[in-house]
Amino acid sequence: MKATYMYGAGDVRVIDVADATLQQPTDALVRVVRSCVCGSDLHPYHSMPADPGGTSMGHEFIGVVEEVGDQVATVRPGDFVIAPFAVSCGICVFCRAGLQTSCVRGGFWNDTALGTAGGQAEAVRVPLADGTLVAVPVDEQSDEALLASLLTLSDVYGTGWHAAVRGGVRDGSVVTVIGDGAVGLLAVLSARQLGAEQIVLMGRHEARTDLGIEFGATEVVAERGAEGIAEVRELTGGLGSEIVLEAVGHRPAYDQAVGVIRPGGVISRVGVPQYEDAPVGFGTLFGPNITLTGGPAPVRAYIEQLLPAVLDGTVQPGRVFDRTTGLDDTPQAYAAMDARDALKVAVRP
Repeated sequence: MKATYMYGAGDVRVIDVADATLQQPTDALVRVVRSCVCGSDLHPYHSMPADPGGTSMGHEFIGVVEEVGDQVATVRPGDFVIAPFAVSCGICVFCRAGLQTSCVRGGFWNDTALGTAGGQAEAVRVPLADGTLVAVPVDEQSDEALLASLLTLSDVYGTGWHAAVRGGVRDGSVVTVIGDGAVGLLAVLSARQLGAEQIVLMGRHEARTDLGIEFGATEVVAERGAEGIAEVRELTGGLGSEIVLEAVGHRPAYDQAVGVIRPGGVISRVGVPQYEDAPVGFGTLFGPNITLTGGPAPVRAYIEQLLPAVLDGTVQPGRVFDRTTGLDDTPQAYAAMDARDALKVAVRP
C-alpha cells in the first residue's frame, strides 16, 4: 500500500510499504477515506534531521473498518469511523477522566514504541480500537462538506474546542485568539459556541481572517508585537483580554498572549510549543494572578458532544479545508501549506 513518509526537513515522499494488518485481538484495520496535513506536521517539515529510514506521517483520518480483532466489540467491518489523533484504551483512570491523551496504554500515531503508523496512507492499523474509534452513521459517499467536517473532529475542531474549554470561555467572555490557522479559526468557532461576547482574532492572512469573522470573530488584529498588543488592549477597553487562546506554538505567539492577557485571566495553549523557555515569573504570570493551561487536546472526549451539530450542518468546521489532493500529491500539500498558499489540505487516497 501507499503511505507518506518524511525523510528530513522538506523531504516528504509517498512510498510503497507493507500492507497494514491486524497484530493484536484489540486491533481494527481501517481503510482511509480522508486524511490531511496538519499545521503541526510543518514543525518537522522545517526542522527534522535527515533520516534515511524516514518516519510515517499523518495523525488525522476518517475511514471504513475493514477487519477487526476477536476482542473488538464497539466497531465492526463496514462501520464509518473517526480516528482521534491519540490512541486510547477508554477504560484507564485518565480515559475515564476525559484525558485520553494521557492514556496509560495508548499513545499517538507514528509511534514506534506503540507500533503505530500514520494516517496519510491507504490504510491504518488501529490499536485499542474500542477505546479509540468512534463509529458515525454516514458512509464514504456522503457529501464532501460533511466528510471534511467529520475529519476536523479527529483533531483541529476538538483542539480548538479544548482551548476554549480549558480557557473557561462562557457567556459574555472577552477572548483573544492568536493564530489564523485551522486550530485558531476553530477556536474562534468554539468560543462563539460557548457564548463569548467579544472575540479578537490575531491573524494577518485576509482569506483566513475573513473565515474567522464568519465563525464569530468580532475584530481582527493583523499587527504583531507591541503594536498588536496595544491594539488588542485598546479593543478591550484598556484592560486586556480575560481569556487568550494561543494556537500557534511559537515563542512570539506566547509573548503576544502574555502581552494581551488581563490580570486574573487565563492563557490556554494548544499550539504545540516549539520552545522551552517561557516566562512564568512574578512580572509575567505570577504577579497578575494569570493562569496558564492547555495541552494536547483529548479530542476523543469531545467527539460525541460536537458530532450532532456537524451531522445536521448546524456548524461546518470543515470549511477550514481549502484544498483537496490525491495521496500521491501529499508532498505538494505540505509545500502549499508551508508557503501559506493553502490553509489546510485534505488528502483523498
